[in-house]
Amino acid sequence: MKKRPSPPARPRQVSLKMLGEYLGLSPSTVSFVLNNTPGRAIPEATRMRVREAAQKFNYHPSMIARSLQGKRMQTIGILLPELGEGYHSQVLSGVGDLLVQRGYFYFTVHHRHRKDLVSTYPNLLGLRGVDGILAIDTLLETAPALPTVTVAGHTTLPGISNVLLDEERGARLSLTHLRKLGHQKIAFMHGQPFSSDADTRWIATLKAAKELGVEIHDDLMIYLSKDSHSPEISYPGIRKLIQSKHAFTAVLCFNDVSAMGTIRALHEAGLRVPDDVSVIGFDDIQSAAYQIPSLTTIRQPLQQMGSTAAEMLLKKLAGEAIPDVVQVEPELIIRESTAPAAHKKAKTMR
Repeated sequence: MKKRPSPPARPRQVSLKMLGEYLGLSPSTVSFVLNNTPGRAIPEATRMRVREAAQKFNYHPSMIARSLQGKRMQTIGILLPELGEGYHSQVLSGVGDLLVQRGYFYFTVHHRHRKDLVSTYPNLLGLRGVDGILAIDTLLETAPALPTVTVAGHTTLPGISNVLLDEERGARLSLTHLRKLGHQKIAFMHGQPFSSDADTRWIATLKAAKELGVEIHDDLMIYLSKDSHSPEISYPGIRKLIQSKHAFTAVLCFNDVSAMGTIRALHEAGLRVPDDVSVIGFDDIQSAAYQIPSLTTIRQPLQQMGSTAAEMLLKKLAGEAIPDVVQVEPELIIRESTAPAAHKKAKTMR
């Protein structure tokens, strides 16, 4: 019988010691170069030799070894409610772009606002070697052990910095716009109780309404409750409002996806947007400009908020002082879904 050929030998992985011997340098010098260790007077020519040799032999520093030595892993853990399109994905895009630019890897986990996952995920990410936590639209009840920055966290916890939108300005912009168009009977929408923005945005809306003399009627209130991030969240509430036969000429929505569900429900009831009812959203997600009609909304600089939060976290990891709160400004984007009030009573559902 012929002897079967042996499988090809697996290439031996190059170690730090082997790389040092090849270069005629100590392993520590090679390590200092590859890990960009600060405060080491190593000539640039030597640094180039080390990098070229590491590339030639496909050498990568062991992340396990770095962890055992107490070194940073260049890895961030990101918490967010869901991984779909819209608000969260745009914030995440800003975070990811900056982290990739700075040579960081990141893990993303979604929790669906489940308190058990929100409380356990930071520890699980820590066990996987992340250097810090960045939480998006996540209600943290206790401060994680790792350095943490939040986007729309709305909680005051020791050691945690927050990137927040100026919600009061956003509320004033939207209500001022509707008042200038002559709207007096405005339907208001309160966000889901698990959303970190819901209470803060509603308090800001109440304050702006009082300042501008806008009446808020209980029979024109819509309370979102469905655990979803699709336009379906507002659809039942708008249908119920139309069937109630209470007059309204505008709807101030909690966010853009709820505005899209609102427009659909109004259309099915034979009401035209904006001829019969004006609709205004919040966020300015990418699809808002491409709806029919295109959506008037309050723009949050979502990608900027993400990149700002990532920058703050990296500064915190570097030991630099950062503020507890960084506030960003909203902008009113006027499109096709708002128009002067028709002052007609809303039709009933067929």
